[in-house]
Amino acid sequence: MLTFSRSVVLASQSPRRRALLKQIGIDFSVQVSDINEEEMSLDMPPTEYAAGLALRKAEAVACKQDTAALVIGADTIVVLDGAILNKPADSAEAQAMLRRLSGRTHTVYTGVAVVHAPELTAHCETQKTEVTFRELDDKEILEYVATGSPLDKAGSYGIQDDFGAVFVRNIIGCYYNIVGLPLELLYRMLRKVAL
Repeated sequence: MLTFSRSVVLASQSPRRRALLKQIGIDFSVQVSDINEEEMSLDMPPTEYAAGLALRKAEAVACKQDTAALVIGADTIVVLDGAILNKPADSAEAQAMLRRLSGRTHTVYTGVAVVHAPELTAHCETQKTEVTFRELDDKEILEYVATGSPLDKAGSYGIQDDFGAVFVRNIIGCYYNIVGLPLELLYRMLRKVAL
């Protein structure tokens, strides 16, 4: 297990990211950033977009630390045909996203930032995973959206969901990246700090 001379803070309200950090034995607290994600341009390259949001989240929380800390920020996006599919605004948009993803391969990018507070020195990296959906029918799309689960997820699905999991035919890359926090990448980033 990694140990640090500074406290570790997760700049995310995501229960999935909290669970993943606990899974690898990191002792941390949670402080949610208050940045406006809509200020980022969707015209940016996906890796820059995801890393940029992760960094902004981590920096916003790092600026509020009274003691030395390592602040972890992350942002996950889904990209199809060059377009970024963020969290849907409503059920109708979630349904439309899932219809677009049906039978297709898309890319999931997660930007990860580790910011030292109070110095605000930062390290950012991005993980990429290819995900292929099977063909989805309208009935299962409607049933899944009715659960409410897709409404807080990029691309309108969660691979870890009971029902969302059965949409995925194949993945190439890191499973945890799709969930929202690529653990192997984060571990390497934190190990550099711990050593």
